[in-house]
Amino acid sequence: MKSTIAPFARPLYVMSKPIGSACNLACDYCYYLEKAHLYKENPKQVMSDELLEKFIREYIGSQTMPQVLFTWHGGETLMRPLSFYKRVVELQKRYAGGRTIDNCIQTNGTLLTDEWCEFFRENNWLVGISIDGPQEFHDEYRRNKQGRPSFVKVMQGINLLKKHGVEWNGMAVVNDYNADYPLEFYHFFKEIGCRYIQFAPIVERIFRHADGRHLATPLQAGDKLADFSVSPEQWGNFLYTLFDEWVRHDVGTYFIQLFDSTLANWVGEQPGVCSLAKTCGHAGVIEFNGDVYACDHFVFPEFKLGNIHEKTLVEMMYSERQQAFGEDKQRTLPQQCKECEFLFACNGECPKNRFALSVDGEPGLNYLCKGYHQFFNHVAPYMDFMKRELLAERPPANVMEAIRKGEL
Repeated sequence: MKSTIAPFARPLYVMSKPIGSACNLACDYCYYLEKAHLYKENPKQVMSDELLEKFIREYIGSQTMPQVLFTWHGGETLMRPLSFYKRVVELQKRYAGGRTIDNCIQTNGTLLTDEWCEFFRENNWLVGISIDGPQEFHDEYRRNKQGRPSFVKVMQGINLLKKHGVEWNGMAVVNDYNADYPLEFYHFFKEIGCRYIQFAPIVERIFRHADGRHLATPLQAGDKLADFSVSPEQWGNFLYTLFDEWVRHDVGTYFIQLFDSTLANWVGEQPGVCSLAKTCGHAGVIEFNGDVYACDHFVFPEFKLGNIHEKTLVEMMYSERQQAFGEDKQRTLPQQCKECEFLFACNGECPKNRFALSVDGEPGLNYLCKGYHQFFNHVAPYMDFMKRELLAERPPANVMEAIRKGEL
């Protein structure tokens, strides 16, 4: 079926993996460590200088907007030397062509030094730090290859970022262990001065393979749910408990990506997180060797779009195949979703989590559906209020005063 989306209706976005899946940690729930199996012939997984230049030149040249965002992701991105990222900046300046270039980099924070932080500050890079809350929660799953905990080193890295005035935000995985403590989780981030927070639910299925554990692809059915996965009930309770705290005290001061994206959907704007968008497929991934995949969570052979040495980024990311991948998010919704009053807010969430059965036994229901429905039902009155404030060009933070007055 031919795509109904205009090919250049949205910016081309490709996340770069300059070190592939290589990492100095071995987090139990990591969905990317196992991608090394895809590249056994090249275990070092290092992006060459030639490929880096080709990617930067072509990526900038593919943009239809004056602002260009580069995202550097891993594995652990800081396992590439600082000289690599200095080269990145040089090449971006060379090929910018008058465009504004922005960079964000995701790291586990354990390898940060003063030198790294000075570079990020001088070049205005946004640094995302992966940290799963207080030490007890974080160290449950985020350990190194020797099984030693990583929390202390992560906090040392965060303190260095703060010391050098680097802009940073937090990305926390919500799992079976920490999901039962939403307020402790949230208060921790406030205590360390993190004002921009992304909470990501971990949902994975285990597929036993001859060469060890693999996570199931979105096309595999009947696989065992990984023990570290958050349950739908936990996820719903985590979200609405956290929201109740945030909506009373922190609107406009602390920014939680999922709450901001929910409000965006409530007012009919594009959400800031792809999982809640109506369609997907606009955020691809380029691996260290130039392979391009449909999405960071779909780095499996069946979702490979090609290689930058053989096809252009435009050809791959605006191909009918990728457009269909994005539109399938809406097209393959089960009837239960289509009839749901909160479809506009959820849009079926991430397709990788759609392995449950609907109440009618139809496949394709999101595993976290019950939790999301509970959350949206709970926040609806507050979202309605904040929507009215926004439409009247008043700050949505007025919701806090309305709650204090007993109006909500």
